[in-house]
Amino acid sequence: MTELLVRKFVKDYEQTGDADVRTRYGLMASVVGICCNLLLFGAKLLTGIVVNSISVMADAFNNLSDAASSIVGFVGVKMAQKPADADHPFGHGRIEYIAAFVVAFLVIQVGFSLFKTSAGKILHPEELVFYRVSVMILLLSVAVKLWMAVFNRRLGKRIQSKVMLATAADSLGDVCATSATIFSLLVFGIWHVNLDGIVGLVVSVLVMVAGINIAKDTLAPLIGEATDPKVYHQIKDFVEQYEGIVGSHDLIVHNYGPGRSMASIHAEVPNDVDIEVSHEIVDQIERDAARALGIFLVIHMDPVEVHDVRVKELREMVQQVVQGLDGRLSIHDFRVVDGKKRINLIFDLVVPREYTRTMQDALKQQVAGRIQERDSRCFCVITVEGTFCVEEA
Repeated sequence: MTELLVRKFVKDYEQTGDADVRTRYGLMASVVGICCNLLLFGAKLLTGIVVNSISVMADAFNNLSDAASSIVGFVGVKMAQKPADADHPFGHGRIEYIAAFVVAFLVIQVGFSLFKTSAGKILHPEELVFYRVSVMILLLSVAVKLWMAVFNRRLGKRIQSKVMLATAADSLGDVCATSATIFSLLVFGIWHVNLDGIVGLVVSVLVMVAGINIAKDTLAPLIGEATDPKVYHQIKDFVEQYEGIVGSHDLIVHNYGPGRSMASIHAEVPNDVDIEVSHEIVDQIERDAARALGIFLVIHMDPVEVHDVRVKELREMVQQVVQGLDGRLSIHDFRVVDGKKRINLIFDLVVPREYTRTMQDALKQQVAGRIQERDSRCFCVITVEGTFCVEEA
């Protein structure tokens, strides 16, 4: 069903890296969400009125909030499609995140309203009416929501959309909420025990938790996230594949909306190559990255020594020392300044974000001490910096 909808309504659906194609995926998912949730709202509301169940009606309004969320998402995707202008040179892609945050607020508000109503039902319970057809309608709702979870999760992974993945998680939460509602109706039908208010309370909490999770997922890219390891290695490997590039470091990726990113990286080039030659290579990489990766890449050149055997040996010694202290440590911008009685080793030391200032100072002393144990002439000038990438397990 998912692939049929994609082929039918998403032009050039295989080109998921294209911003326009990605927008078509988002619009299709929003329309599907609106239609499915409105149908579920109508069916559940009618069922809830017939059986006089607050938990069923709570579940119905949960679906209505999901429909409203899809409408806000639809508007957000359309607005995010607006091209760059004088005031917004990186486009309007982050509007999609703002729209998702509005959705999260609506979901939380609906959950809180249902919480208050359910609490009232616990204090003042009303008689239920059991109909088998109501259970059948809710079971059908569970099936629809399971399909919507799979649908959004599959598309979310395909186009790397956090909004769709959050919607998939919300749909799974709805499955749990509706299952709880079915449970309360079955308990009443079999044993005539009224759990309606309690189950309505559980449903309302699940709705609020879903809203909070959506808010967390959409606030993260607005505040600024660490670079995903997959993206990190993709860009780093892309840059380092070019002849004339020795290595790279200090990659930072800025997100301006789904499918809209810019990045900066330091590319290491041999110090004995003409600067104009290295500059031309860097320019070519930037142009190729825009076409192949869809990323606006800015590259800073770092000249490094590649022929001096002594410098290479000293660098390897420092790498062995820092790796021996913590396998996650790395160095770059390594330089050697010789004196008559001492050798200055100047380098940047990259540490995980968990390292506090105290830990960094202690680490610098450890590194310097162990290097002097190997060669008493060596003195270290160390600049410590944190990584901008999510640390891999």
